[in-house]
Amino acid sequence: MTDPAIPAIPPLIALPDGEAELRVTLRLQWEDVAALGQEAGRLAARWKRAVSLDEAASHRLRGRPTTAPAPAPAAPAPQERAKPQPAVASSSVSPLPARSSGEHARQAIEKISGGAGHASA
Repeated sequence: MTDPAIPAIPPLIALPDGEAELRVTLRLQWEDVAALGQEAGRLAARWKRAVSLDEAASHRLRGRPTTAPAPAPAAPAPQERAKPQPAVASSSVSPLPARSSGEHARQAIEKISGGAGHASA
């Protein structure tokens, strides 16, 4: 069902330069939003202009290798399956202690804006 207040956006647009534009909505953790903000800051410093989070995400995706995924490892032997595997983080953002979503949001915004160190009452 579509919302009549929101205009329909084509899911894929062919651009004249040979690229395509795909509009998506992502649910991200605040740490990932902060990492995108830091990436946008680095790009802005390099390119000497403002860079949006959308542009930083697009740049990050373009920087990924386009090779075929590595083959899946062979099935482990029965005795190896019983061993617990250590947890591996799927992103480069370090895990943080449990906090409220409001605290996550405040800290992410501080990281993005460079305002870390301002205490709130």
